[in-house]
Amino acid sequence: MKALIQRVKHANVSVKGDVVGAIDQGLLALVGVERGDSEADADKLLHKLLHYRVFSDADDKMNNNLQQVEGGLLLVSQFTLVADTRKGLRPSFSSAAPPADGERLFHYLLAQARAAWPKVATGEFGADMQVALVNDGPVTFLLES
Repeated sequence: MKALIQRVKHANVSVKGDVVGAIDQGLLALVGVERGDSEADADKLLHKLLHYRVFSDADDKMNNNLQQVEGGLLLVSQFTLVADTRKGLRPSFSSAAPPADGERLFHYLLAQARAAWPKVATGEFGADMQVALVNDGPVTFLLES
């Protein structure tokens, strides 16, 4: 599993013009599921999402994690994140998990996140979504399980 995370001042995701998930300060995580990923991969990724130190401390150093700043976590499924772009001018999605597996693992990650942290929001798996954010920094990292 992969997650492209962005430290945000606020972010939201809309489907058909309706906001379905929103957070204030925290992390926006665009999540891609690859073939062969498992619940163990989702658990490892969630641990990183909750504990990765990307927020500033009193000395303006990236020493605090999401929980320490009591931030929100906005999880958005994005299968294009796992595209192979090494050859040609069109992405290949052969490494992406089949839709049923991707949906199952994304919902597993979401359930585990909600059990571990009270400030979790999400988009809608497989929907045409619009994501709005104010990137803080900007600070962006690619996490892999």
